[in-house]
Amino acid sequence: MLYAGQTDPVLRLRGNGSEQLQPVEAVAAELRRPHRERPWVLVNMIGSVDGATDIDGHSGGLGSAADRELFRALRAVADLIVVGAGTVRAEDYGPPSTTDSIRSQRLDRGQAPDPRLVIVSSRLDLSPQARVFSDPDHRPLIATHQGAPSSRRSILDAVADVIDVGRDAVDLGAMLAHLHADGARVVVCEGGPTLNASLFGADLVDELCLTVAPIVVGGSSPRVVDGAGVIQLPFRLDRVFEEDSYLFLRYLRDRSAA
Repeated sequence: MLYAGQTDPVLRLRGNGSEQLQPVEAVAAELRRPHRERPWVLVNMIGSVDGATDIDGHSGGLGSAADRELFRALRAVADLIVVGAGTVRAEDYGPPSTTDSIRSQRLDRGQAPDPRLVIVSSRLDLSPQARVFSDPDHRPLIATHQGAPSSRRSILDAVADVIDVGRDAVDLGAMLAHLHADGARVVVCEGGPTLNASLFGADLVDELCLTVAPIVVGGSSPRVVDGAGVIQLPFRLDRVFEEDSYLFLRYLRDRSAA
């Protein structure tokens, strides 16, 4: 485990590093304790060295094979994957699935074979024909609010379980409490940046896993946390993986700081 300021070689996912780790095993060994009334919340994002989170509206162009490997490892520890409706549309999300090996490990930990997807949507502007709704065995949960359009709700009820968490807007704290009551211990949020801003703004994030891609993008791409006012929350660096000039950083919320 390496911290900011240390000069030892960083850990590597693959290659000729001083310590080679299998991502699924390494991530599963990291401690994540749920709170009394909500699950542990992990935000997983990728950004370029100049802070861009997408290229032409898609994050895939920033990634690498090692990034995708760690992405799967983080999903493997999640009871639920939380994502904003805009990201579902932009990235053409499908139903989450894992390998037989990961399913076996999840069952040994008392988890469901695959994590369930939770889509946060205020306007319910999702097509019931979207790929994310294509598998009836992986029926998503949609978190919305009482003021969401009733006509859209009736359409999406056929392909998802729709819950209200808030009167006029999605109350993320209430959503997490609901998920915790249903047994969720670890939630992985995959953005986008606007949803991240709401989570950080409400101080609901325990862990940020940030991949730094060795690419300069420029342009007007949003940041990891975008669309909010000034948020100042201290985090501490817990570990660094490195592979092919990509950095995989794990930050933990420092609740001891003043």
